[in-house]
Amino acid sequence: MKDDDARSPEPASGVTRRDFMKISGIGVAVPLLVGPTVVEAAGEEVAVQGPGKVPVQLTVNGKQLKAQLEPRVTLLDALRDNFNLTGAKRVCDRGVCGACTVLMDGKPVYACAVLAIDAQGAKITTIEGLAEGEALTPVMQAFINHDAQQCGFCTPGFIVATTHFLEQHPHPTAEDIRHGLSGNYCRCGTYTGIRAVALATSGEGRSS
Repeated sequence: MKDDDARSPEPASGVTRRDFMKISGIGVAVPLLVGPTVVEAAGEEVAVQGPGKVPVQLTVNGKQLKAQLEPRVTLLDALRDNFNLTGAKRVCDRGVCGACTVLMDGKPVYACAVLAIDAQGAKITTIEGLAEGEALTPVMQAFINHDAQQCGFCTPGFIVATTHFLEQHPHPTAEDIRHGLSGNYCRCGTYTGIRAVALATSGEGRSS
């Protein structure tokens, strides 16, 4: 009992010994704070966003779209839930199936695998942005003509991917098409129709 009584009293600062230990533990686990919105990681200063909502501005189909989003929100969720652009579909949600394919700076990407906050500054094109007014593009019309869809859930992603593929390969072979569209899956198995679409709308048969 005398040993207990001989212990030094808690400091008058209001921080107990237990509090000090908790703070010390946090300091070991968290990168060194350089400022209120910057941390130092691997020798570089990295901006910190969140965890709450932050202003995000996206350029989608030629329009500037703004929203308050948490940094964890994907481009797919932002398009569908905040901007009512529901053409891109959520299927695997793992960046595998291609149903959420959009174009970012002219290149196809899986929207479920890109954070909306990281898409700022890029030019994003969704399937809604491919159509010219109410008219269907040649690729869209070819999907109808060749019965290249069943449930239709993968169709928007395939149309975006096919459109980009044909811009890069205007005269593809059947093998080129199989390889070029391999990043998109159709669970209904309409690959024969999709390949027919690519062949029918390639080269001279495809209008700009």
